[in-house]
Amino acid sequence: MTQQREDLYFNLIDQLLRCPNGQEPEVLEAQPELLDAGFIQTIMQVATGFAHQGNQDGAQFLIHVARELSKELGLYPDVSNKE
Repeated sequence: MTQQREDLYFNLIDQLLRCPNGQEPEVLEAQPELLDAGFIQTIMQVATGFAHQGNQDGAQFLIHVARELSKELGLYPDVSNKE
């Protein structure tokens, strides 16, 4: 991953954290070219940092976004359909 792409990921994460509640899908849909496994990995790194800094709400929010995005991209196993 290039530094430029990583900067774009961090910028998008920042936008997600700052947007009004419920606007997250619109923020993500505005930059579909960044929605990939690398973005999800970067979200998890930031969430881990938040958790270590005591920002549990921020960490949980980002983990939720990463999980939902992973499902949409087919990167997260959907165990509910395997019964």
